Amino acid sequence: MLARKPASIFLYFTLTLFLLLSFLVTIKASEPSPNENDGEDLAALEELIALDEEEEKLEQEEGSHGVRSSEAEVLTRAQRIVLELNNDNTKRIIDGNEYVLVLGYAPWCPRSAELMPQFAEAATSLKDLGSPLLMAKLDADRYPKTASLLDIKGFPTLLLFVNGTSQLYTGGFSAEEIVIWARKKTGVPVTRIRSVAEAEEFLRKHHTFVTGLFENFEGPDYNEFVKAAISDNEIQFVEVSNIDVAKVLFPDIKHTYHFIGIVKSEPERYTSYEGTLEMDKILQFLDDNKFPLVTELTDLNSARVYSSPIKLQVIVFAKVDDFKNLLEPLQEVARKFKSKIMFMYVDISDENLAKPYLTLFGLEEAENTVVTAFDHRMSSKFLLQSDLTPTNIEDFCKRLLDGTLSPYFKSQPIPDNKEASIQIIVGKTFDDLVLSSPKNVLLEVYTPWCINCETISKHVERLAKHFKGLDNLVFARVDASGNEHPKLQVDDYPTLFFYPANNKANPIKLSTKSSLKDLATSINKHLKAKDQIAKDEL
Repeated sequence: MLARKPASIFLYFTLTLFLLLSFLVTIKASEPSPNENDGEDLAALEELIALDEEEEKLEQEEGSHGVRSSEAEVLTRAQRIVLELNNDNTKRIIDGNEYVLVLGYAPWCPRSAELMPQFAEAATSLKDLGSPLLMAKLDADRYPKTASLLDIKGFPTLLLFVNGTSQLYTGGFSAEEIVIWARKKTGVPVTRIRSVAEAEEFLRKHHTFVTGLFENFEGPDYNEFVKAAISDNEIQFVEVSNIDVAKVLFPDIKHTYHFIGIVKSEPERYTSYEGTLEMDKILQFLDDNKFPLVTELTDLNSARVYSSPIKLQVIVFAKVDDFKNLLEPLQEVARKFKSKIMFMYVDISDENLAKPYLTLFGLEEAENTVVTAFDHRMSSKFLLQSDLTPTNIEDFCKRLLDGTLSPYFKSQPIPDNKEASIQIIVGKTFDDLVLSSPKNVLLEVYTPWCINCETISKHVERLAKHFKGLDNLVFARVDASGNEHPKLQVDDYPTLFFYPANNKANPIKLSTKSSLKDLATSINKHLKAKDQIAKDEL
């Protein structure tokens, strides 16, 4: 016979007690209530019953589906740890505690939904570590006035309040990164590990960290190490004084008592710092080495990636299975450009991450592997258009590094403009049909999503009919959302340019707020000016 589970016994006892109380209440319904809080007690009892039923249901699911998910455990526990802010308690909680980390979220926000379990897991870890930090969350959609007072404008927003004064959260968005940042901001920039057992336990929980070996935890070198730990917001710093303990964390450590190294969970797992122990140089070392050889870009780590001081980036878009075959050769290439080029991977099927990038290349519908690059110093982008072999990828990176790689400008397919009263210009034909044309060109620059473009398009069509008999004037239009050119830089749509036949380098911008009549007058004026220049030259 199976033994009854403790939760089931408690539930049975609670139900019996509830029925007994209900019976007593029924037979004494006509008598005055001796306790005004009976209703509240019964409501609380019903809450307990509901909670026990929920726990028993989870236990039953555990029996039928295996181990209960860690996320469910974390969220259940975090409900008792993370404070729920509202209009009434927010000021009291923030002003009454030294450290409060507030998550401003909206229930409908996908990024809020992704961050919530990480925040909950971090809250649990910080409580276990004895942190003085209070973790709290505010439904900014439900309490907009309170959100405004806290200066929460977007979702999700993380703010740390220190004695009532806020500062913006600047760490990563995994649970581990939140814990690291929070501990550094609340007085624990470095974790001291004293024994082999502590080191082994630490390794089970942390994947990326900096190890410092110092004999006495004092002196100028050690002070620079601590200053670097305080300045860095992302990486856990660890300090040890025993070489045997240090070797658990960093097996390749040199037998010295002034050593720093970074540990990561990838092929380049251990990297020793070889420079002089100065804060700025240590931080530069971390910037060059804190990311994997190839970093998978996610919503949670995007902020860290975008803030990297490495401004040359190669991004590979591929299906998960295709990337598995490409990863090892790509790591070999990345190793040759370490600290000079950041290599990233994006799942091409992830529309939220992949599509915005691919749209920049006009490849938003791409399904096969695409290799791109960005130089954020000059806001230039590049596309590998040869076969995706390791040799071609390496050559692509070399030319990116030495500045000989040609920037990529997207273009739609070349259209058939025969008999067209208005020429359709694409990126590939801009030179031939506009800049190299011997004729005057009136160019309409538009986008499909532009609200005001339709009116100007109609004006241009009427103007094309009006000036149809002129052989020295061409009307054209270009869709700026799908076509680019280095000499077509437009920030506002619609835009009208008049390119004089004798001075294509200096187009004249026409007012898009002008009437049809005024536009025709302007065109005539520029045409006559061109003719007058030609006569003067004669």
